[in-house]
Amino acid sequence: MTGINARLRATNESENGHVFVVEWEGAHDPLKPHNWSTAKRMWATVVVSLVAVAGTAASSIDAAVLPQYAEYFHVSEVAGSLATAMYLIGFAVGSQFAGPFSETFGRNIIYIVTMVIYMLFLLGCALAPNFGGHITMRFFAGLFGSTPLTVAGGTIADLWNPLEKTFGFPVYAFIGFSGPLFGPVIGSYIGPSGMSWRWCEWLMLILGGIITAIIIVGQPETYGPLLLSWKAQHLRKETGDDRYRSPLEVRRTSLWTRLKIALYRPFAMIWTEPIILLMSLYLTVIYIVLFTFFIGFEFVFTQTYGISQGITNIIWVAVFVGFFPLFGTLPLIYSWTVKDIKAQEAAGVENPAPTPESRLWFAMIGGAFAVPVSLFWMGWTDYENISIWSPIVASVLFGYGVITIFISAYMYIIDSYAIYAASALSFVTFTRYLAAGGMTVVGVPWYTNMGVHYTLTILACISALMVPVPYVFYIYGARIRTKSAYAVHKA
Repeated sequence: MTGINARLRATNESENGHVFVVEWEGAHDPLKPHNWSTAKRMWATVVVSLVAVAGTAASSIDAAVLPQYAEYFHVSEVAGSLATAMYLIGFAVGSQFAGPFSETFGRNIIYIVTMVIYMLFLLGCALAPNFGGHITMRFFAGLFGSTPLTVAGGTIADLWNPLEKTFGFPVYAFIGFSGPLFGPVIGSYIGPSGMSWRWCEWLMLILGGIITAIIIVGQPETYGPLLLSWKAQHLRKETGDDRYRSPLEVRRTSLWTRLKIALYRPFAMIWTEPIILLMSLYLTVIYIVLFTFFIGFEFVFTQTYGISQGITNIIWVAVFVGFFPLFGTLPLIYSWTVKDIKAQEAAGVENPAPTPESRLWFAMIGGAFAVPVSLFWMGWTDYENISIWSPIVASVLFGYGVITIFISAYMYIIDSYAIYAASALSFVTFTRYLAAGGMTVVGVPWYTNMGVHYTLTILACISALMVPVPYVFYIYGARIRTKSAYAVHKA
């Protein structure tokens, strides 16, 4: 039978004789997610993006009602910002666990189970009787809400081949990354309208429930080894022969072993991998700016221009508008990627694929410069005698920089580390959310004591130091990868 490979049982498989390992029936096997219709794969991409929206919108929505929240619990706004900080710290911790589980049980079951638990903790947030109980519930909500960003990268890889990821991953990033931006927008009028701040948690609970229902009803399983396991199960049932086994069923490493590796390897890699170190630092800087803005927009817009708390939160739409120019760059970058592959084919390269460095084009064509320029722009035009549209337009430019840097960093790490990409990305996720959680608490005193102009100038200078990163890796990345024990050495 096509796709069935017979081999002798290993010594640890308790029985003698052969086992029939069920593999793909060639490159065009219709069961393989890469061969599904484009519409089906795009649907699955959008659904997993919406899961990311549910998890990340909850990270920022509480910042929209910070004054009302702090007043309700009789704490300072600095203490009140712990509601956001603890969620982000939970997000950082939870990101280390979901990957190994999804590679054992499949993607969908992990999405569904963690989303259900996440919603239970959101329910705890909504009903929390005191401040301590609420921030504790927020931590655990973040812990289980972190699954999308951990597992989604694997889902995208399941669905799209290396060339198709040039547009597949940006679609995921465009939708998924909008979550933290729309958190304040969703909660924009809850506080000022007199509604209880608890409605922020109720709305996130409703959103999570809707998206979980969509997964249950309409999301196809994408994890290839699990699909082959189902196929092997079908063959055992049809033939009555229990020797049919999928690669997942004959895997020799236990879940506990892979979990230990998943927890240990990311921190072991950081000491020898400059790509992971600098990309982690780059995204950490971006996230520090982004999440301190959830506090800082009050200083930038409300205090300077006298607009309402609700209107200030709606201005986050401007950052999202900055995502749209991304789609203007996709045709150009896709054409460059095709040329890259054709050049490899002409050179006789076996199994040509986009070079990892080609993923840096997103940040290189303006995105890397957009962040520091937008911060300088916003910081030094934020005066009441200058139109409010100046910092708003700067927010649009900031959005463009953030989305392109995120895409380049993630795709570059995925392509550079291949089978070790999950470990690399788990460290990236851990560091940036842990740092963002810590800096969220610092945001209020920072803006209060230093003012908008100098706070944004400092952030702009720090982000400016990171601008050369994609260009340096574009020039020297291939050489750096040849000296790595984990990275793909193919140029």
